[in-house]
Amino acid sequence: MRVRHAVVAGGGIGGLTAAIALHRRGWRVTVCERATELTGIGAGIALAPNALRALGSIGMNPDLWAGDTLLDGVGLRRPDGTWLSRPDAGTLPDRYGPPARAVHRGFLIAALAAALPADVVHLGVSVTAVDDAADTGDALVRTSAGDLRADAVLAADGIRSVLRGQLFPHHPGLRHAGEAGWRAVVSGAGLPAQPAAETWGRGERFGIVPLADGRIYFFATARTSPPGSGTCPAGHHAELVRRFAAWHDPIPALLDRLDPAGVLHHEFYELAAPLPRFHAGRVALLGDAAHAMTPNMGQGGCQAIEDAVVAAHHLQSDDVRAALAAYTKARHRRTTRISRQSRRIGALVQLSHPLATSLRNLAVRATPSALSRRALDTVLDWQPPLAPSSPSVHADAGTNATTTTTNVVVNVNVEENK
Repeated sequence: MRVRHAVVAGGGIGGLTAAIALHRRGWRVTVCERATELTGIGAGIALAPNALRALGSIGMNPDLWAGDTLLDGVGLRRPDGTWLSRPDAGTLPDRYGPPARAVHRGFLIAALAAALPADVVHLGVSVTAVDDAADTGDALVRTSAGDLRADAVLAADGIRSVLRGQLFPHHPGLRHAGEAGWRAVVSGAGLPAQPAAETWGRGERFGIVPLADGRIYFFATARTSPPGSGTCPAGHHAELVRRFAAWHDPIPALLDRLDPAGVLHHEFYELAAPLPRFHAGRVALLGDAAHAMTPNMGQGGCQAIEDAVVAAHHLQSDDVRAALAAYTKARHRRTTRISRQSRRIGALVQLSHPLATSLRNLAVRATPSALSRRALDTVLDWQPPLAPSSPSVHADAGTNATTTTTNVVVNVNVEENK
């Protein structure tokens, strides 16, 4: 019996998850990653219960690589330190099954890569085009290292996906989301224990996530104009100090500990409109390539993981084209809805008029925590399709888990939006 071959464009979270899921189903997989090493650039990423459930369905047990630090919720504060809402400790694991985790992106990438045979991931190789004639039995994948033949092509090539542009040349593409973000990891030595929380100001936000190794991951966002329409700060460290140094403790102390060279900065982009579908013939788009969204719900990476598991499930069918059409049907409505929810949260954060921000804060304080949790049910209650039984896949990539929380899931994972 012929072993089918899949080419995955992109060795990020979605691409590697897809490769694991297909490999478990007997496919031969080639992952083409344009970077020369899998560094996992970034800081923290929250793995919500829906993502953990998807990973578990392909044998990735987070207990083996994410440590045992659980996530209960994210508190919201004002710049003076007043709490708008506090997380309800222990409620999310009971409500949604697997307790949420947070890991450094690098550890997640390492865990996924280690779960694959050594010859699957090809670094320094980019996919430039796919020729998928309807009258042939496979697709011709053009790469920087030569051509490949594939029964299916999964494009997980990021927010500026080359293959998305090829499949949908008339789509309007990306639009600026009106925000930019900064990220960094600093030492937490000598500081009091910090809860995971976000602070919402007037068009600005600062998030704190304590890591299990004693470090603290923080992120900040601010309203911005599209690049080119105004001046960009010459020094991001100085810009963070200017915006946030007068906010509540421990924000000033965190900025004092910041190495300017360690600040990551990204403008936020999202798709200007949903794609009409996520597939064309033997090619399917995953993650940011399919539905680039703002990071306000912390679901960018989680949705990429879901995409990968669902695509591999449908590709058990002998008819690849029909399988990828079924993948679109299973994923399009859900990801479009989550993208819209994330955009609405971003609009709340971007409010800058004093009256508008006061009304927003009042509404947050007045909203019962039970109601907030119910709003997340359709996101976090998602169940993966059943996977075939096979030996468990796992990787020991360390236990440098973070300690964060997800009452209102708004953790900013900028590394997925670049």
